[in-house]
Amino acid sequence: MSRRALTRLLPFLVIAALWQLASLFFPPFLFPSLVDVFKRCFEILITWSEFSDVLATVGRILAGLAGAFTIGAALAVVMVRSRSVNEFLSPILTLFQGIPALSWVVFAIIWFHGIEPRIFFIMVMTTLPAFTFQVQGALQAMSRDLVEMVMSFRPTRARLFRVMIIPAIMPDILTAWKVNLGNASRVVVVAELVGATGGVGYELLQQQQVFDMAGALAWTLQLVFFVLIAQRVLTLIENVAFRYRAVSERTL
Repeated sequence: MSRRALTRLLPFLVIAALWQLASLFFPPFLFPSLVDVFKRCFEILITWSEFSDVLATVGRILAGLAGAFTIGAALAVVMVRSRSVNEFLSPILTLFQGIPALSWVVFAIIWFHGIEPRIFFIMVMTTLPAFTFQVQGALQAMSRDLVEMVMSFRPTRARLFRVMIIPAIMPDILTAWKVNLGNASRVVVVAELVGATGGVGYELLQQQQVFDMAGALAWTLQLVFFVLIAQRVLTLIENVAFRYRAVSERTL
């Protein structure tokens, strides 16, 4: 366990050591000391006016992901049930995947007036295709023999959904959330850079205007901490929901 933990920490320790070494030879606006960076991080956490910006960004990420997942799951179900719908929507979603996040920002500024509708639209459009294709792939990967066997017992729709469909597609759904969390944290910063009056992206813009690298790193780390915590929560959910897998592996 200690060796595994050291192996995971070693790359970060090397990067931190190199950064701290560079801070000895370069001015603070290029490579600030890690002490100054983490001191700034602590100030953000204990100052409500600044921490509220972190919470605003986290709320935008979760709202956008929830909206994209809800719409994507509904589209995936329809695409699996209807081949004509699948042939119609698949090229559109593929096209959406190729549109850069910055383009969606420009579209949102033109189409929407308020800040929150703009950011929500950007978050949904940049993560919707991944959620849709992931859920669709999970549904299509279900064993046909298993489905026919379960249907022979004439289960209700609620029981069929709870007993068979959810356990079958949940691993892919959790994986999609883990992947989209990282993507959403990058997209939301771009969205907040344009027109937002609060949030991590807005604060990063303020640090850039005064060449405060320590502040820029501190605000960036707030998002990194959120993504790490969120992914850890998803991993715990996965371990609890699928703890039977570990038993199966030990019995092989």
